[in-house]
Amino acid sequence: MRPYFQKMPGLGKPLKENRIARMRESRAAIEAVEAEIAAAKKAVEEVGIPAAKINERGSLTVWQRLERLVDAGTWHPLHSLYNPNDNEEGTTNVVDGLGKICGRWAVIIGFDNKVLAGAWIPGQAENILRVTNLARRLHIPLVWLVNCSGVKLPDQEKFYADRRGSGTTFFRHAELEQEGIAVLAGIYGTNPAGGGYQSISPTILLAHKDANIAVGGAGIVSGMSPRGGFDVEGLEELIAKTRDIKERPPGRVDIHYDETGFFARVYDEETGVLDGIKEYMRALPAYDPMFFRVAEPAEPQFPAVDLYHLLPFNQKSDYSFDEILARLVDGSEHMEFRPDYGPEVYTGLVKIDGMLVGAIGNRQGLLPKGYPEYADYPGIGGKLYRQGLIKMNEFVTHCGRDRIPLVWFQDTSGIDVGDIAEKAELLGLGQALIYSIQSTDVPMMLVVLRKGSAAAHYIMGGPTANRHNAFTLGTATTEIYVMHGETAAVASYARRAVKDKDSGKPLEPLAQKMNEMAQKYYDTSRPAYCARHGFVDEVVRLKELRGYLKAFAGAVYQNPKSICPRHQMLLPRIIKG
Repeated sequence: MRPYFQKMPGLGKPLKENRIARMRESRAAIEAVEAEIAAAKKAVEEVGIPAAKINERGSLTVWQRLERLVDAGTWHPLHSLYNPNDNEEGTTNVVDGLGKICGRWAVIIGFDNKVLAGAWIPGQAENILRVTNLARRLHIPLVWLVNCSGVKLPDQEKFYADRRGSGTTFFRHAELEQEGIAVLAGIYGTNPAGGGYQSISPTILLAHKDANIAVGGAGIVSGMSPRGGFDVEGLEELIAKTRDIKERPPGRVDIHYDETGFFARVYDEETGVLDGIKEYMRALPAYDPMFFRVAEPAEPQFPAVDLYHLLPFNQKSDYSFDEILARLVDGSEHMEFRPDYGPEVYTGLVKIDGMLVGAIGNRQGLLPKGYPEYADYPGIGGKLYRQGLIKMNEFVTHCGRDRIPLVWFQDTSGIDVGDIAEKAELLGLGQALIYSIQSTDVPMMLVVLRKGSAAAHYIMGGPTANRHNAFTLGTATTEIYVMHGETAAVASYARRAVKDKDSGKPLEPLAQKMNEMAQKYYDTSRPAYCARHGFVDEVVRLKELRGYLKAFAGAVYQNPKSICPRHQMLLPRIIKG
């Protein structure tokens, strides 16, 4: 199959100076949002006790541990701004992302020991669930940096219980292990109660000499026999017990290394734990990338900075998706699937770091005359019509058959509507695409370039495809909503406007309500809002997009659950004809 992949057809062309000049204001707007996102991420990193104070106590921060553990230049953070419960801490108290350890990709997560000694807080359980799902979908190791003081007791009712509560993590760890996915844990500090299970549920436990893990910590053990209420005498007894247990807390190294043997290794230095994780990572199964590379890795023919001149900040301006793709894929090469069918959608095979990936994206602008073929109105890019839906169904199905991972690029205003569209079976074809995705069992990721709206957001590889969508990225131009705010206002108030007009009521108050609704939609669809509430897993700079694509491809092909030999693939042959 070398002739198919080694040199694929070219994609894209150099930017002209007038395009760069015309997009100068748009680029400035994009970079301003990127700067705001970067500042918000930095603020999250700096919450809690200052790093210098943690270091004075003889410990490293989670950020310093990550810097030591992860191969330089491979850290791709996720969920940096995730805080769905609007915690006062401004974080879910875990830091996670994709990174290489000794040349092998892993999903890495650690408790922020600067905040409440790494306690459980609201939103954290959902964050961890996303992380364990990511390791499962990519079939790569999950690496924990455990430093968890247990529950933030004043808020326990907000996250402890329920089907997706904090204990869910331990079932997910068991699920990963049953599927052959190792969970490695470097353990620091005091880890009682939930922190103890956070420490014991992984596969391999590597501990610092001062670490402990226990069903109950010093505070819990001291108060195990309450007499009902509190008085001075009782407090004196509590103080004595607490002092004694604080000096020799439950679950010390001499218990869980010498007695139970739960700790595989114990290290005198914090950095030793990280070096131990590296050693175990080298022992885990992983294919050399060359096994799956269909060609030598190559940079795009055009610079990433071009993306700022190609993707308009103004949602109403169109652009060429093909030119965007040309700045992201190896050699700016591709093999397009059915280019003359369903023109509102791009489908094709591309290479990322030398490995084969399927790409699907919305094309923009006016579509060819006479399209869609079932209607007497013109087709507009970003909207999905009958042919486009059929084409995506076919392409996804073929990718599933050939075990090719998929990257979706969304900029969609939804699916065509009205009786004509219903007769064209668009509702059924949309659900058919969901069924096709669910049938593939290949990892997928999504980039919401601009609009992710209506049911099109679901069916085009959206995060609602939980078993398949590994993660979703947003950009400075991302908007996610059920429909545009002005459209929503019309849908909500059109009949009311008719009634008010017919009854002689003034229309100004209604117009004000509609403007307020449109503004609310705008405010709750901004990139930072989407990241905080988990609509996207990370908002990234345009120039960082290719790095995440490479991380995705590298992780997918590191230890896949199934393989289609390249000489037995059908999709490239179907494209060639």
